[in-house]
This record gives sequence, structure tokens and C-alpha cells, in this order.
Amino acid sequence: MDAETYISEYRRTDYFIQFCQQCGNYGRRYGCPPLDNETLASVNKYRKVRILGVKIIPNDNTLPIEAANQLMQPEIEKMNRELLATEQQLDGISFGFVGTCPYCGGAPCARVEGKPCRHPDKVRPSLEAVGFDISKTAKELLGIDIKWSQQGKIPEYLTLVCGIFFEK
Repeated sequence: MDAETYISEYRRTDYFIQFCQQCGNYGRRYGCPPLDNETLASVNKYRKVRILGVKIIPNDNTLPIEAANQLMQPEIEKMNRELLATEQQLDGISFGFVGTCPYCGGAPCARVEGKPCRHPDKVRPSLEAVGFDISKTAKELLGIDIKWSQQGKIPEYLTLVCGIFFEK
């Protein structure tokens, strides 16, 4: 879709940053806010955006919500590879997923220690981190209603949403 339209209809940076600030990863991971002004403005220079999403349906809905990351990790890794390849192919910029870094093998993010990112060629912030409404994006553009945890249990499905901004 047209990037300008997506930005004007789905981005509310000031509103969504408050949710990021409530997360324990805020300021502690390179894919999380606060982000520099260059990263926040990066989407503005592109003409097109491609939004991608996937539903992950667990075999067992009685699992605790803490199991969600383990269930999503294989798909996150697969989609990250595709995102980075497509980003390079389209000469654009991609936005991945919130959560743990898939590249550091569970090690604490170097940001906590004030060190540079170990994988700057791979780590990308999520669409949420730059202010996009993922629930609205998923519902209106992908036809997926995001489900949330109830009583500490995994929802009927998990949703991943990412995007690539590009010129071509």
C-alpha cells in the first residue's frame, strides 16, 4: 500500500510509546524504544509499504502465556530471514517483532551495557516501536483479529505482524 496512507491512518507514535514505556524492555533492547529520530523518521522517505502477518495456532490452549515466545520463535526466525532478504532486494527498511532478540542466543542485549548492537545488520525495531497500531493493522489490512491472553493462558492463536517500507 501507499506508505503515506499507512503512516497517516495507522501511526500514533505519542499514543503507543506509553505502552512501550511500561514494558521492561524499554531502553534495554536495540529493537525497542526509545529510538533515535533518524529511525523514527526513516519510514517517511519511502513510498510503499508491504505488511505481512501470520497466525500461529497452538495445539494446546491451556498452556501458560509464558509459552508464547517458544511457540512463536521458529516463525519469527523464518520471517526475519525473509524480511531481511526482501529489505535488501527492495532497497527498503523492515520492521520486525517485539520480544527477545533472535540473534543473541538469549544473552542480554548489549544496549544494557551501553555497548553497540552485536547484530546491527539484522536487528530491526517492530512496527509498534515506531508507533504503528498493530491491532488496527492486523484487523483492517490482514483480516486478523489479534487475540489476547485470558487468565494467563495462551489465546486461541498468536499473531505476528511486520512490514517493509520501500521505494520500488
